[in-house]
Amino acid sequence: MIRNFQTASPDRYDLLKTFARENRNNQTHAEKCLWQQLREETFGVKFKRQHIIYDFIADFVCLEKKLIIEVDGAYHFTEVQMEYDVYRTEELERFGFRVLRFTNEEVINETMKVITTIKTAL
Repeated sequence: MIRNFQTASPDRYDLLKTFARENRNNQTHAEKCLWQQLREETFGVKFKRQHIIYDFIADFVCLEKKLIIEVDGAYHFTEVQMEYDVYRTEELERFGFRVLRFTNEEVINETMKVITTIKTAL
């Protein structure tokens, strides 16, 4: 089993751990909806939420399949954030992860489509 401290940057682990805990305690509505599905659906794999990977905190990750799922709210569509998200995705892919991104609206309004996409990716 891979633990948080094994995928995190050692010099930033404590700080990121605090942020990850805050994120778990303050999930968005879309994140809550998707987490419920990831816990209830039978994917045959385990997902973690707000998991530290190197210098990043993934919304959801299946470490076994190296699949990250990000749920993007409105601020992800600003120019600066979109550039950062591209960089972040490239870095995570460099470490061998595949990243799926969904908008809040997709998660809430097209839940089964999102679940099907995740199942296909697995």
